Amino acid sequence: MPKSANRKKTVLFKFFLLNFLFLAACAVGTPKHRNAPKAFIDDDFILVKTTDEDTLSSLAADHLNDPKKGWLIAEFNNVKTLTSGQALIIPLSPLHKGGLKADGFQTVPVLVYHNFSKKRSGKTSVSEADFEAQMKYLKENGFHVISLDQLLDFIDYKEQIPEKSVAITFDDAWGSIYDIALPILKKYSFPATFFIYTDFIGGGKAMSWNQIQTLSENGFDIQCQTKTHRNLTALKKNESFEEYFKALEMEIDYPNTLIEKKLKKKCKYFPYGKTNDLIIAILKKQGYRAAFTVKRRSNPFFVDKYRIHRSIINGKQNIESFKKNLSVFQKNELK
Repeated sequence: MPKSANRKKTVLFKFFLLNFLFLAACAVGTPKHRNAPKAFIDDDFILVKTTDEDTLSSLAADHLNDPKKGWLIAEFNNVKTLTSGQALIIPLSPLHKGGLKADGFQTVPVLVYHNFSKKRSGKTSVSEADFEAQMKYLKENGFHVISLDQLLDFIDYKEQIPEKSVAITFDDAWGSIYDIALPILKKYSFPATFFIYTDFIGGGKAMSWNQIQTLSENGFDIQCQTKTHRNLTALKKNESFEEYFKALEMEIDYPNTLIEKKLKKKCKYFPYGKTNDLIIAILKKQGYRAAFTVKRRSNPFFVDKYRIHRSIINGKQNIESFKKNLSVFQKNELK
């Protein structure tokens, strides 16, 4: 049985014991103000009786020092809303690193978009209405959109993430991303990563550096793609291996250097369609934390960090086919 399962059994026993003590204390009477003592503290857990003023976010801020971790309290107690006087357990450390459970393991889908259109979807572009419907579906069905930093902390077995986590990325820096996708992301308060190939910036249909700067200032993650968008796995006609090797280093290093100059930040994530061991070796040498393919599959914590899967969302997918990209759990096949 996984260690986390044993821990949960232990905490359930503690919950009943602490709850009994808690109710006994409440019978004596406690002050009805926000700062009144209302938690029994253990090394791993806190038992809290909620007040009218409490929310999942405020409890997470008070006890976990992070208001964004309200989901952790909700998932552990299997609740969506709070009522006054409710007894809750707050876990002080991750219980399911790697998303491991007795019956399977968590997987995280990473979506990738390219171009957008105002009206009709096409082969490579998603319409404004379709993108809105997809983001609305994520919001209304309990998905948590996480950053790539959170994803990598999950993959590195450092942190627990919400059970229904998904990451959103955009490739190439098309201007339609800024005009169409950005307002919808803001509407739903979703984070996202924008991979840009730098020779494209400022072109007729691409974002400008000013727009990319605005994205960065608004908290969105900017990462580099390549310099020229060439196929990194293939030598050009009459290109020697030495020339190819130098070109690879330039394609990977130059965008990072330029983005650092423009945005005062270094890139640590890199996308590609195809890859090989040489490309991955250069990425590691240049300090990249991870890299992403476009292989359509969801990601367990033990995925290769330099071959993380992403699912391309194009204009030919309706909402039903979109849902098929959102696998968040893999059941054990052993019986």
